[in-house]
Order: sequence, then structure tokens, then C-alpha cells
Amino acid sequence: MEMVFAVFFVLVLGISTRTVDGAVSQSTMKKIDMMNKKGPYLGIVVPNSFELTPLLESASFVADQKLPTLDFSGRRFRFGRLDNQSVVITMTGLSMLNAGVTTQLLLSLFKVKGVVHYGIAGNADPQLQIGDVTIPQYWAHTGLWNWQRFGDGPDDLLSLEPFGDYTRDVGYIKFSDYNNKTVENSLNNAWYQPEEIFPVFGTPEVRQHAFWVPVNRKYFALAQQLLDLKLESCVNTTCLPRTPIIMRVERGISANVFVDNRAYRQFLNTKFNATAIDMESAAVALVCKQQKKPFIVIRALSDLAGGGSSVSNEASTFASLAAQNAVTVVLKFISLLSP
Repeated sequence: MEMVFAVFFVLVLGISTRTVDGAVSQSTMKKIDMMNKKGPYLGIVVPNSFELTPLLESASFVADQKLPTLDFSGRRFRFGRLDNQSVVITMTGLSMLNAGVTTQLLLSLFKVKGVVHYGIAGNADPQLQIGDVTIPQYWAHTGLWNWQRFGDGPDDLLSLEPFGDYTRDVGYIKFSDYNNKTVENSLNNAWYQPEEIFPVFGTPEVRQHAFWVPVNRKYFALAQQLLDLKLESCVNTTCLPRTPIIMRVERGISANVFVDNRAYRQFLNTKFNATAIDMESAAVALVCKQQKKPFIVIRALSDLAGGGSSVSNEASTFASLAAQNAVTVVLKFISLLSP
């Protein structure tokens, strides 16, 4: 009788033995379980292929012989070893959305003990140059704004501010500071806002807020040992004015904006003491904060955002060098980690 009812449910009600769309199939789940038995892993998160390729081509990387890659939900996860670390490497693609989704998948599917995110970035500090590698201590998403109604000023409450949805604590950009002062700018002020986050050990649906997200303290302290590492300064016969350096800096920022504007770059540097500017790192930081995973971000500078120096507009020439310098620093950092 039990067998009859089982057949009835499968044939009449249309219940398939295959997993429904959007879930993890049985075959994929078996692979995930198999690879997790080899963990925990150090997660390596990379924005684009030209930043990923130097790492995969490095003599330090040895792909897993049994399952070198696993594809899931449009992402590819690569397994192997870098020096003394078991690693799972994934490419996010451009933007905060892609970086956040990919990092969450990484942490949800696999046993990950920490995350290293690296790539190239724009530069907001004219004292640094192309090819320099920065390791910021804090990251913020500066693309979440409350755009203030024309006529209101800094002392006026923002819409929904009394309910805790928005705040004036972070500060604002006044657009009229950047016109010719002859007319009042109806764009008024845009106030920077912290993200709503929902930590893994918090109460579901009870939000917290985060703006400056710190990297892991132990990782940041370990990065001090990288500062004397030798980096490349030439692409073929074209060389930078000086040999690139590695610096631990205070702050980096991310938003879904490619910043190629000198005035805004100067504003970000002055207001936030920002150095690296990119489109992914803060998303990785926010996901790691929510999931309580240690992380660090290593970003090589590819251009001075908006121009203004002798090499500021040569990103197309030196992007490959910046990517290689980032990989050089990442490999050295990983070699310093305990197994």
C-alpha cells in the first residue's frame, strides 16, 4: 500500500525526483560536500579575468586534481592550493551587486575560514602613483544616498530620518560647491548613508547599520610584513617614474560609479581620507561583516581618478602591471598565513 501511494504522488501530483529550478541539485551538492571535506578554505575573491589570470598562472597555484572547478548559479569556483593554504577562488564580475552575490555564495556553499579580495583600483591620493599597492584598514559603500529636497539645508531633517531609515551622521556633498556660483543648484545636497545589515548571529529581520567596515585586525597587522616586497615598475620598455610601493592606508571606498572626475576624487580624499576607489570591495566587506568572516582587501592603483599627474591617464598601459603587483602581494600575504 505504501508503494502505491508513493507512485501516486510521483505520477499524479507531478513530484519529480530532480531538484526544482533554483535549488542545489543532488549532483552539485555531492560535489560541494566532497570539497568541503577538504576544507576549511581561504576564499579568494577577484573582480575580473585580467586580475584573476596572473594568479592562476602563478607557479604557486596548484589546482585540485579531483575537482579543479565547480560551476554554480553563473559562478565558477576553482579549488586548489596556494603555498600552505587550501583555497577556493572565484571571480565576481563588475559592480557591488555581483561582488556581494558572489561572496555570499562562496560563504554559503563552502567552508571558508577567511576571505582575501584583491584587484586594481582608482586612486584618490595624488601622493601615490600607478602600480602602488594599497591595503586599507576600513571600507565603506559611498553609493547609498539620501538626496535632499531643494530648499532644505544641513540643519533640516531628512525624509524618514526620525524613523531611523536615514541619518545625517556621515555627511553630505553639496552640489552647488561645484558649479560656477552664478545660480543656485537645484540638486542641493546628497547625504551619505550606512548600509542596513543583518548579521548571521543577529535576530532575523532586525537591522543593524554599518558604514566603515574594518578588515580583520590580525590580517591587517600581518600585512605590515609586506611593505618591503619588491614590485614591478615597467611594461616592456615603458617604466613608471619610481618603483611602486606597498602601503597600509586608512580607508578605501566603493560604489557603482567609475570615478574619472578630479573634483569628486579630491572631495572623497578630503572628506573621507580615501585612497583606493573601486566598485566591489565594500560589498565583499559588508557580506563578510554580516557572515562574521575575517577578510582583507588588497588593491593596486591603476590610475589617479580624474587625472592630474604625469602618469594619471596611462591606466591602459599599466593596468596589467597593477594587476600583477596586486597578485604578487596577495601571494606573499597568503604565504605568511598559518596553515
